[in-house]
Amino acid sequence: MKTDPLSFETVYNENFSYVYNFLYAHTLHKELSEDLTSQTFLNALSHFDSFNAEFSSVRTWLCRIAKNLLIDHYRAHPSGRSVPVDEMPEIPAEDEYEILKDPVNREVSRLLSLLTEEEKDMISLRYFMELSVSDIADMYGISLNAASKRIHRILDKCRGFEEGRSLQDFI
Repeated sequence: MKTDPLSFETVYNENFSYVYNFLYAHTLHKELSEDLTSQTFLNALSHFDSFNAEFSSVRTWLCRIAKNLLIDHYRAHPSGRSVPVDEMPEIPAEDEYEILKDPVNREVSRLLSLLTEEEKDMISLRYFMELSVSDIADMYGISLNAASKRIHRILDKCRGFEEGRSLQDFI
């Protein structure tokens, strides 16, 4: 893709909230998510001329950059990986998704905490970032069928955590 500032501006405007929300869902830390989002777009800008839409969508490419930065961050700061629920920061009112203030979102957060990192990533990419299963398959270097089955198994696993419970149990 040619490095046309208007093209990159469009990419930035259309994908900023997706990248930020993806990172925030993993970090639950506003400033860290902002820093990683900025770095994601700086990296994307510096390699924008080598982006090839034949291999992946722009959103998939940005997610891959964000995911790699997140991995690098946690390698450099392994103690910052998990945050106890009672120490989770309050989500500022200006955030688009007030995740932990809504009972349903709080339950989603609880379910995500029971998944492995790869399972969280796949669910985040599919439902928070709204990537297609095909894009996720491309990111992981697996077949479309394999990606679809993995996502289905993860959802089944989440349903298993809920057997015998009604919505009233979460409110």
